[in-house]
Amino acid sequence: MKVPVSWLSELVDLPAGISVQELDDAFVRLGFEVEDVVRPPVTTGPLVVGRVLEIEELTGFKKPIRYCQVEVGEPEPRGIVCGARNFAVGDLVVAALPGAVLPGDFAIAARKTYDHISDGMICSVRELGIGEDHAGILVLGRDGYEPGTPAADVLGLDDVVFDLEVTPDRGYAMSMRGIARDLAGVLGVSWRDPADLPLPAWSGAPAGEVTVADPGRCDRFSMLALEGLDPAAPSPWALRRRLAQCGVRSISLAVDVTNYVMLELGQPMHAFDRGTVTGPITVRTATAGERLTTLDGVDRALTGDDLLITDDSGPIGLAGVMGGASTEIGDATSAVLLEAAHWEQAGISRGVRRHRLPSEAGKRFERGTDPEVTVVALARGAALLVEHGGARVVGTPVDVDTRGPRPVVALDAGLPGRVAGVDYSDSQVVEVLEAIGATVDGDGGTLRVTPPSWRGDLREPADLVEEVVRFRGFDEIPSILPTAPPGGGLTERQRRRRSIGRALADAGYVEAPAFPFLGTAQLDALDLPGDDERRRVVTVRNPLSEEAPALRTTLLPGLLASLARNLARGRRDVAVFEHGAVFPGGERSTAPLPGVDRRPDDATLAALLGAVPAQPWHVAVALTGQREPRGWWGPGRPAEWADAVQAARIVAEAAGAELTVRAGNQAPWHPGRCAELVADGRVIGYAGELHPRVCAALELPPRTSVMELDADALPAPPVPQAPPISTFPPVHMDAALVVAGRHPEAEVRAVLAEGAGELLEDVRLFDVYEGSQVPDGHRSLAYAFTFRAPDRTLTGEEARESLDRAVVLAGAAFGAQLRG
Repeated sequence: MKVPVSWLSELVDLPAGISVQELDDAFVRLGFEVEDVVRPPVTTGPLVVGRVLEIEELTGFKKPIRYCQVEVGEPEPRGIVCGARNFAVGDLVVAALPGAVLPGDFAIAARKTYDHISDGMICSVRELGIGEDHAGILVLGRDGYEPGTPAADVLGLDDVVFDLEVTPDRGYAMSMRGIARDLAGVLGVSWRDPADLPLPAWSGAPAGEVTVADPGRCDRFSMLALEGLDPAAPSPWALRRRLAQCGVRSISLAVDVTNYVMLELGQPMHAFDRGTVTGPITVRTATAGERLTTLDGVDRALTGDDLLITDDSGPIGLAGVMGGASTEIGDATSAVLLEAAHWEQAGISRGVRRHRLPSEAGKRFERGTDPEVTVVALARGAALLVEHGGARVVGTPVDVDTRGPRPVVALDAGLPGRVAGVDYSDSQVVEVLEAIGATVDGDGGTLRVTPPSWRGDLREPADLVEEVVRFRGFDEIPSILPTAPPGGGLTERQRRRRSIGRALADAGYVEAPAFPFLGTAQLDALDLPGDDERRRVVTVRNPLSEEAPALRTTLLPGLLASLARNLARGRRDVAVFEHGAVFPGGERSTAPLPGVDRRPDDATLAALLGAVPAQPWHVAVALTGQREPRGWWGPGRPAEWADAVQAARIVAEAAGAELTVRAGNQAPWHPGRCAELVADGRVIGYAGELHPRVCAALELPPRTSVMELDADALPAPPVPQAPPISTFPPVHMDAALVVAGRHPEAEVRAVLAEGAGELLEDVRLFDVYEGSQVPDGHRSLAYAFTFRAPDRTLTGEEARESLDRAVVLAGAAFGAQLRG
């Protein structure tokens, strides 16, 4: 909203000597963001209003030239050469006399041109720096100014225009009336309401018949007819100047008047050519197949949600958005039908976006207008057309009004102070509410507030609280930081999660968090069976994307998408990880919808929490390419399924838990290269190589490896204790056992530890061999044993006995034999 200070000063008794900066600060205190402060271009020297007395047409030149005698308030007129042709004898113009300097450092001097001395210049708005029109000179009309009057005040060259950003909830501020009211309130000065004017004593039959078929979308529709308008009557310069300052282009007197009243009162109006309107007016929604050619010349298909203004010929206007071409004001229009209405905000907003027709009127209707001023706006517009266009009002206005009483809001007078932390007295609260136009009843601590008609956004006590705080000044709210309560630091779960992330990062993985949403296509790409639990998802009611409407049940889709994206950008060796919540589906109770007027009770809170899905914390990795880079030290090593398994071990170690690995079978892993991850006797995840079909579906390299486990299922670590330190030397022994391939290595190692007894300090697998020297279906597992006694130096014979017991027990359990 652009606000000229000269127009504002006519409505508000601004304090004497108030500066532009002080006005800027006042707007900011009111909550308006000042986008720009537009100052007029600098013009110096004599610039006056002149009247054209004579025009001599000069011939013999390549273009038409005029030599004009212009009265400029001096004893004799000045002769000025001018090439424009849009003025006539008797017109008032702006003359720059010798010595004047126009914007762009354009100095004016008397000079000979076209065989005549031009003693000045007749100016266009572009030469004056107040517009872009260069087609002709600026004509001020024929009356209203005396020749010789300084033109600076007439042109507004000393005026300043504030460009304010108005938030969508404050439609009243899209008018000079609303801005003036707010500014007067915050400055503590009086103001004049331009809508507070007596209505004329109209007489005669109403202007026509009007039927509103849907009062829910139009609760007030007003109309007034005029005749005898001079189609050639120009808009007065003062009106055109203010339209230009507010960024509105001048079109014709009738259209300019409706735009002027919209800027002044905030009530958009539309002017129909009365001669083209046939029959009574009906406000209704469109029917299937209807079309309307709007003022921009576009033939538009209408939907059942479009609200129309119609006559016997069909649609003549898209309500609140744009008028129809069939009833457009033309060059010969002398009979006008003015319309002003109060439309439902949401419907106008939908129509503007559906037809992509943003307009100044649409901006105001979708923010909310004042239904009380429809007839006032008609009276104001009619008065301007009568004054400047010679029109006369025909009959009385039509006013279809179906509004109900305005709602009353109950407000605790102490609520604004408690919210803002400022001690507002009850009288201060009442003073602010009355300043914004509300009616306040009640005493004590409870107030009954009836918001004004122009503030449809004030519906709840919180809205009134905001108004009190805004008017009293946001700068009065103290900047006091609350005392932070002492904390207990990170929880055990938080420490575990951070430790896991650091451990994977230290191992060379890069964290790649993804959006927690997925769709059916992503689950299909993983080749999951139809009855897989991961297909039971929780669907989001208003998803960011229709292709991914559900909360994720696994981290793999997002992680594999990150992997594919890196590969598509030219990366060859990629190792990424993510840890975050997943949301398994299943049967859940329906969440209640609590109100906002009070805190939900314990039963409602319990029901809300009961409807929230479980959110276990998962960890996943994905890797492809070279795990160890090649170089002068060697050929490098490609990533394989064992690296995914090792990532699981890294996670378990960081969490302080023991992990058992055994063969498994789970989609989307390769059946022969999939490992189950077991902790505390239960399967918590899987690791290994992706199935070839999955790699092909996701366009990933063959043998891409992934791991995913439930970190929350890892058992809590025991209280850490310092390990015992022995001063006695250890005994190291190695043994290789041939074991059938179906037996998990972790189980073999556990039996060996059990058989070795108390003297065993550590047993570690250091080699796995499958080849010609072992039977088919078997493998050789080589272990390094460390034996130590806590109280003596252990002999070799004692260590050998412990090792033999371990081998015997492994043989009994798995048929293991020492490899020769």
